[in-house]
Amino acid sequence: MEPTVPADRVSDDHDARITQAVEALVFASDVPLRNDDLARAYSDVTGSDVTPEDISRAVERLNADYRAGGRAFRVEAFGGGYRLATVPELAPFVRSLFEREEERRLSRSLLETLAVIAYKQPATKPEVEHVRGVSSDYALRQLLERGFVDVVGRADSIGRPLLYGTTDRFLDQFGLATLEDLPSPREVEEILSDPRFSRERAQLLAEWAADAQADGAPGASGDDDGSGGREEGGPSAPEASGAEVADALQAPEPSPEAVSSEPISAPARAVVSSEDTPDAPSDG
Repeated sequence: MEPTVPADRVSDDHDARITQAVEALVFASDVPLRNDDLARAYSDVTGSDVTPEDISRAVERLNADYRAGGRAFRVEAFGGGYRLATVPELAPFVRSLFEREEERRLSRSLLETLAVIAYKQPATKPEVEHVRGVSSDYALRQLLERGFVDVVGRADSIGRPLLYGTTDRFLDQFGLATLEDLPSPREVEEILSDPRFSRERAQLLAEWAADAQADGAPGASGDDDGSGGREEGGPSAPEASGAEVADALQAPEPSPEAVSSEPISAPARAVVSSEDTPDAPSDG
């Protein structure tokens, strides 16, 4: 007769596996994962159903272990999901690592992405990539880390992609009091159509390439994306006329149903977290 495994032992093993799975998924993901995302991934692999409460308890166990072990990070609620974040007291160390990178001028790919978000905000990553014609994963990560853009909500479309908007640092960097001070699409068209702009643009691209080569950094061609000017395997973007760029940046007012009403209170900075575990994100 086979020995009977105690029920509490089975429960402990089940909880431990959920906790390990949640930790692995949050660690591996570049975007916040919601309760239902984590539950679905666990169920797909194990065939066992888990509830949002199971996920929340797993997060609590992880953070308790991190605190007890003096670890440098926590699982935080952010943007309607969970992500790993560094504890606040270690932020100076992380900040010092990126200070030199932040002091560097924005590359062409970052400026393009920032311009699209500035004019079309709130904008999703697919919307940004539609305008640019290439993948914008790298550019968005860099802009988030440097504090020029932030997550402002989720779109009510398939997959509920994150919505991005500019920050106060963006306004300070470009000498703007408010977003209303941005040049209009008509003014953008006139600037891009000016022959002097083409000469200045060529000079700036040459300076960026020279700086990148001097620093030994990727993207010496002016697109500091580490992929030789083609981000994440995206196709090369054709040159656009001033009118085409202005049309692409012309953004209608977002309809209420296009923007999620759920508040986003946490900043989109991956290096700083709060000490206490926030409330579990909703599954809506």
